[in-house]
Amino acid sequence: MKRVIKGNPGYLDYKKKVEIIRTIIYFMLVAAIFFLGYSQTHTRKNLMTIVAVVGCLPACKALVGVISRFPYKSITQKHAEEILEKSKHLTSIYDMIITSRDKIMPVDAIVISGNMIYGYTRNEKVDLKYTATHIRGILDQNGFSNLSVKILNSYTSFLARVEGMDSIAEVEQNNTKEKEANIAGIILNISM
Repeated sequence: MKRVIKGNPGYLDYKKKVEIIRTIIYFMLVAAIFFLGYSQTHTRKNLMTIVAVVGCLPACKALVGVISRFPYKSITQKHAEEILEKSKHLTSIYDMIITSRDKIMPVDAIVISGNMIYGYTRNEKVDLKYTATHIRGILDQNGFSNLSVKILNSYTSFLARVEGMDSIAEVEQNNTKEKEANIAGIILNISM
């Protein structure tokens, strides 16, 4: 299984597979430790049972990772390629599950150009205004103010905005790549 870095297309599916494999291994180790102790003493009242119970903590933590990521899928390869093709002069990040205290907001793609940030989510249940406000608030806290953040759930509208932003970035040719990379890093930090 090829490793996919956070922010690249396919990350959610990759991370889901890794978490499932890790969870299975952890629970198999817990079971093996328990049965090893039971086979030696013929009772569950032994030190290996305690080790197995304590070993359930990381196994359950891995299971929570599986459960929290399970409903969400990666952006399709076709959409990722279309966005990448239309955003040659922009910074693009993909496959995010942005979390706040109140909500979990899956975002398929975000493109960044200077002070403009546009995102796309195919999930109809996502509160677009709340998601944009949350991202803007986190960026404000990290010293990036006066940013325009919009989240869309219409793929064609998003693609049209990306194309327009790319045309503007191509004409202006400002050197904002470092700032855009920092903004992308902050957004990825608030994402699972």
